[in-house]
Amino acid sequence: MSSYQEVFIVFWKEVEKSVQENRFAKLTMAKTIGKPDLKNIFIRPISFDKDAKVLVKFRYRSRETEDTENEYTLDEAFTILKPHLKNSFLSVLLFTTTKDVTFKINKKGAGSIIENYPTFNNVTLADNNED
Repeated sequence: MSSYQEVFIVFWKEVEKSVQENRFAKLTMAKTIGKPDLKNIFIRPISFDKDAKVLVKFRYRSRETEDTENEYTLDEAFTILKPHLKNSFLSVLLFTTTKDVTFKINKKGAGSIIENYPTFNNVTLADNNED
């Protein structure tokens, strides 16, 4: 039985592949443990060139805490998300134009990947221009 970290690496390869093939629509970290202030983490594509960029948004529960958005490479996004697995979030949803892929961690700490039909038919790039 593999640990959730190993399964997450397999899941992340799906993320990378979907970005390389311009199929990546969105990624959401959900199912928080307890009621932490951090409610969700969203990732949306900004560009698909060889140095693909993504917009990482941290959404908070309390109105006092402002949501934050930053631009990262895919590798940087992986490094940012990884510590939140199991500590804050039990599932990560990858939405692509060909399939939805869900990564889940169960109570025993084991990871699993489930594939479903796609939610999104096309990709909308995030607007990274500040107003």
